[in-house]
Formats: sequence, C-alpha cells, structure tokens
Amino acid sequence: MEAGMLRPAPALVRFSGIQKTYDGEHLVVKNLDLDIKKGEFITLLGPSGSGKTTTLMMLAGFEVPTHGEIYLADRPIKNMPPHKRDIGMVFQNYALFPHLTIEENVAFPLSVRKTSKADTQERVRAALRMIKMETLAQRRPGQLSGGQQQRVALARALVFNPQLVLMDEPLGALDKRLREQMQLEIKQLHESMGITIVYVTHDQSEALTMSDRIAVFNDGIVQQIDRPDALYEHPVNSFVANFVGENNVLSGTVDAFERNFCRVALAGGGTVTARAVNISGAGAATSLSVRPERIAIVPNGTSSDGANRLPAKVQSTIYLGDHALAVLDVAGNAEFMVKLQPGAHDSLTHGESVFITFRPEDCLALDPV
Repeated sequence: MEAGMLRPAPALVRFSGIQKTYDGEHLVVKNLDLDIKKGEFITLLGPSGSGKTTTLMMLAGFEVPTHGEIYLADRPIKNMPPHKRDIGMVFQNYALFPHLTIEENVAFPLSVRKTSKADTQERVRAALRMIKMETLAQRRPGQLSGGQQQRVALARALVFNPQLVLMDEPLGALDKRLREQMQLEIKQLHESMGITIVYVTHDQSEALTMSDRIAVFNDGIVQQIDRPDALYEHPVNSFVANFVGENNVLSGTVDAFERNFCRVALAGGGTVTARAVNISGAGAATSLSVRPERIAIVPNGTSSDGANRLPAKVQSTIYLGDHALAVLDVAGNAEFMVKLQPGAHDSLTHGESVFITFRPEDCLALDPV
C-alpha cells in the first residue's frame, strides 16, 4: 500500500463459508460469504424459505452454523451465547412484556446488564425522547397502537448502545401508511445515530426505500448484493430482475451479437435488440427484462430511431392515483405492463391494437427464468 493511503475500514460483521442445514441433507444457507461495514444499513431480501431469516438468526445467536464462522468486530462468535454478543433485536411481534410499563420494557436490557439506577433512568428518558413517547412511559403495551409498540421495541433495542441492531420483518404487522412512516423514522434514526442495522424483509419496496445495500437471497444463495439503484437498474440474473421492482418478461432466442448488445427473436413473434447481460451465446434461450416505466405506447406505430417497436393489444387499464397502468398482450405475454401518467389511460380501450417502443439499453437479455 502506498504511503498516505488509508486502509479500508474492517467489516463489523463477516460471514465466512457459512452453511446451515436442519436435517443434515438440505442446505438452507449455502456457502455464504458476506461482509457488513460499520454504520451500514444492509437488508437481507428474499422470498420465504430463501435463507435470509436463518442468516439473521445465526448472527443473533439463536441458530448455530453447520459449517463456517461468523465474526463480529473480528471476534469469532459462532459459539458465543446471544446475550454476550452486544446485539439489539427488533421482531415483527414486538416481543414486549405485557405486565411491564413502557419505561420498564425499555429499561429491561439495562437491568440485565446491571446498569446503575441513575444511568438507567437517564438512558431510558433519552430513548423515550428519541421515539417521542415520554408522556406514555407509564402505560403498558396493551394500551398502545401497533406503531407505538414497535417504537418501544426499537427504543429497547437501542437503549444499551449496541454495536449492531438486527430487525426481523419489524413492520410486517403494520398497515401500509404506518409502515411507510416507520420506514422513514428507522432510516432517520440510522442516519442520526450512525448505528449498523441488518434488516430482513420480503418486501422489495421496503428494501429499496431504506437500505444502503441489499443482499438478494434465493434458495440459500445471495444472488446479488448491491446498492438499491444498482440492483434495480443492473440485475445480474432473471431472479433479481423479477424480484426487485415491477418487471416485464419476454422469452426468446439470441440470434446475433454486436458489441454489448444482442438481437433476440421473440418466442411470440418479432425481433428486438437488447443489452447482453447474462447469456451464454448465439442460439441460447434468453429472458428479456423491461421495466414498465421505460416503455411508451404509440398508437400510430411511430418510434424514435433505434428504438424497439412491437405490436400490442390492450387488455385493461388500471388507475392508481399518482400513475396508471396499461395491461397489454405483447408477443405472447398477456400481462405486459406499461406505466402511464394519470389520465393517459383514458384514451385506451379494451381490444385496441397499439404499438409499444423501448430503447435497446432499457431491455436486458438475461438467463431464462
């Protein structure tokens, strides 16, 4: 390393060669290598059974890896009991003690750590101010709304200043509006306190909103780990493209290559040019990915130079307030979606023949689904 150059900060958490099986035959987590930086907000995203929650439980100490090691601040912790890991936890079901007041619930981690009474009172007051619930300190969890209970669970996880906070689907029980509000509050707390958060969810919108980086899990394997915008704009395979954000899929066969692009003959008829991302070569089957907001509907079939153009038939339109969706039949895909400005759907009628256009760089040629 050259003089004057700074060494990169070591990872706060490191998963090294982690495997996990419950029955000795089927791996729930397969050869996981993952570094988490200090102060990072990282989300483990994936469908049910993908391995994300098992990964979080191994980090918390509630599950033990079958193979490999987990390091926290360079210390191996695979065999360390949960209460010695200095980790805060927030669960979907809040896990508050119903017989204790809000103040007593928040103080509980400090009592376990034998914190002095004066220090405990000061820290609890600060934690309740942080979640704007000082006036509710003497209430019990049953007297609070779901959002208030989740704030208390968050304060309890932060009150002892842990080096790491784990959150397992913490907003899953809340309604949409409250969930979106809590997403912003958690993100603001993360930014103001500089804490490290590992967050588990199956909600891709939630992951995109909150995360510094997202690790997309499927079948026990991290398919891709990247910034939210990079995952959305540059998925490395069809699973990531389909799981992160809304996506249209067209199947076809690669005809030819030109630099970073390829020509694809669609299974439902027609030819398009696409950005070659993850395909094996000419003659290979491919799955094309096109985001709904990157497509234009042109009733007269006109398009700008170089854009792909395909015939389509209107199936239905859906008004969603801040935007509308047109559902089309395109090259055999009868659920092809195009995102429109509000009101733009009024001119479309069921069964109408139209054309769609999209740029080659907005169409990704990936491995088949």
